Amino acid sequence: MLLLVLGSYWAVYQHGRSVERFGWEVRWAERDRADSEAVGVAQAEAREEEQRRQAAQQKVREDAQKEQRVADADAAGADAAGQRLHDDAGRFAAAFSCPAPDPAAGARSAAATRAAMVLSDLLSRADARAGELAKAYDAARIAGQACEAAYTALMD
Repeated sequence: MLLLVLGSYWAVYQHGRSVERFGWEVRWAERDRADSEAVGVAQAEAREEEQRRQAAQQKVREDAQKEQRVADADAAGADAAGQRLHDDAGRFAAAFSCPAPDPAAGARSAAATRAAMVLSDLLSRADARAGELAKAYDAARIAGQACEAAYTALMD
């Protein structure tokens, strides 16, 4: 009889343990499912954010390339205008070399021609250097603005 009572107590104890274990297993399974869902949501949000950032970076690159093309076209126009100015200056300098009947006037004319040629050459060099500096400035400005836009796009 004592054995039967002890056996029934043992069976009740084991049943209680299995019910408790089942309860914990259900809670763990629910926690694992919630964790899985949270990981999936976080991964989806991270993918969306990465795609948004990549799209923003691509737009910044496209805008910078477009601006660079505009600057290059403007520089080509300025180069053409500068070349016309150089040609005009060369023609002007050549116009100074007119023969004079008086030897003293001829010496003055030669000096004036040399001075005009030096000024024409100086103008050509200064204009070429200004064009180089303008191109470098445009490239640096465009790169700086693109960098700033890229940073702003990443921080938004």
